[in-house]
Amino acid sequence: MRLDSPMAGGRLTRLEWLALAGLLLVLALWALGSTPLFDVDEGAFSEATREMIVHHDWMHTTLNGEPRFDKPIGVYWLQAISVSLFGVREFAFRLPSALSAWGWSLALVVFALPRLGRQVAVAAGVILATSLGVLAIGRAATADALLNLLLTLTALDAWRWLEAQNRGEAGRAPLRRAYAWMGMGLLVKGPVAVVVPGGALVLWLALSLPWREALRRLGRAAGDGWGWALLLGIAVPWYAYELHRDGQAFIDGFLIRHNLARYSSPLEKHGGSIGYYFVVLPLLLLPWAPLLASVVAGVRRHWADPMQRFLLLWGLFVLGFFSLSGTKLPHYVLYGASPFVLLMAMALAQAGGAMRAALTVCLLLLLALLCGSAATLHLWAPGVVKPPLYRALLLGQQASPWLVWVSGLAALAVLFLMTQLSRPGFTLPWRSGVAAVLLSLVSLGVALPWWGDLLQGPIKRAAEVARQRPEPAVQWGLHQPSFAVYREEEAPRRVPRDGELALVRLDQLPAQMAQVGGRFSMLYAERGYGLILWRASAAPAEPSVAQAPVTAP
Repeated sequence: MRLDSPMAGGRLTRLEWLALAGLLLVLALWALGSTPLFDVDEGAFSEATREMIVHHDWMHTTLNGEPRFDKPIGVYWLQAISVSLFGVREFAFRLPSALSAWGWSLALVVFALPRLGRQVAVAAGVILATSLGVLAIGRAATADALLNLLLTLTALDAWRWLEAQNRGEAGRAPLRRAYAWMGMGLLVKGPVAVVVPGGALVLWLALSLPWREALRRLGRAAGDGWGWALLLGIAVPWYAYELHRDGQAFIDGFLIRHNLARYSSPLEKHGGSIGYYFVVLPLLLLPWAPLLASVVAGVRRHWADPMQRFLLLWGLFVLGFFSLSGTKLPHYVLYGASPFVLLMAMALAQAGGAMRAALTVCLLLLLALLCGSAATLHLWAPGVVKPPLYRALLLGQQASPWLVWVSGLAALAVLFLMTQLSRPGFTLPWRSGVAAVLLSLVSLGVALPWWGDLLQGPIKRAAEVARQRPEPAVQWGLHQPSFAVYREEEAPRRVPRDGELALVRLDQLPAQMAQVGGRFSMLYAERGYGLILWRASAAPAEPSVAQAPVTAP
């Protein structure tokens, strides 16, 4: 029986569905609120959402009182609903992303079941949910997990429509759903919601059909009036409102700066070579990266099957399109993760002993990356970490015994699962899936909170100190939006005025002190003065920087 035969066990019982969906949901929500918000992105999205709620304006976003045109409104609405229900908490800001990552995994399972069989379908859901890049954006209070869900739903429905066309069926429901998903994607991120699935569709038509038939199919897809009505009806009202409200500022900020300029040049110094994403993609798909080699080795076989060719072209379009982009951020390549994951799940179902060894190494490598690097911080950080702020935060810190013991036990469990367990039915997909879930739970529940407290804890604690005081607060030489989130008050970036609080950093103190003549009083400092909260005053105040007490966890 062929692996992709509809008869290859293409169903899950209700109990199996509940078990799988429940497992993936637990993984998505595990320790979701145990880590402080990471700056800059999580802090900026969260503070913009908080200000939207405070200002009672759910159609416009600001950051520290200034218009924020970085992203459309979609994810802010979901975050605002969550925060309204659960309060200003990390869990609430991240919940839309976690549920999006969960839905993203289930979407692959639903698509793969009738086409690739139950084993491949379940493997695809687990591979996606436990991949490093998906674990990261699925726990980030940003727009990317939601965008990936919508991109995946769009592209998979585009294939469902092509599949129906290949069978001579006239139904347009999948096509119109795809238009609706694109409309939502335009509200979440912008034009990329159309470019990625549209590019995959055009490439498949051009490379799979005679040119006349390809043009005819493309005309059907692009000329669906009801589809356009759905897309425009979903997306246009907010864009029209913003254009009416902010005019050229919205065009310059959103369309030109954060779309055209982002693609044509390195924005905010986020550049990279043409091969950047060919290195980043395997890293983001850890611990499953060895399966990519099997996909590459089987390109001819995949190309011969129309659906697998669509998956290949979708993934390759993302790699090619974003490799040509001036701005390169790691998560961009995840827009093409879904097709690669489906092909990787097929490879896993057919893998042998060599792949088991490779996956075992990568599972332990990922554990070492997340847990082992914390346990050996004092060995590598002095020579690797250059930014003064993070050097001050990292140096002198040691991993807790809990982190060391739990990560060590997890490594032993992974080795046992992958090399020693030999009962009938414990196939490689089963072994590696259980090991990856275990590793993810340890990393999310133990390692990530430790790293979060190390890197962002001082900012959160400084904000909690500032929250107890009535003075306005600013960020001086810093861009840490989470400070405003935790203080629950705007904290603009500027020089402090007399009587204001200021969050500053030690390595910038000489120049900053010259601007205020050294007039300040210390309120909070931590970890060798990497971060300092002070109060500017009209007259010199004590204690000085050298005399101020240091508060440390």
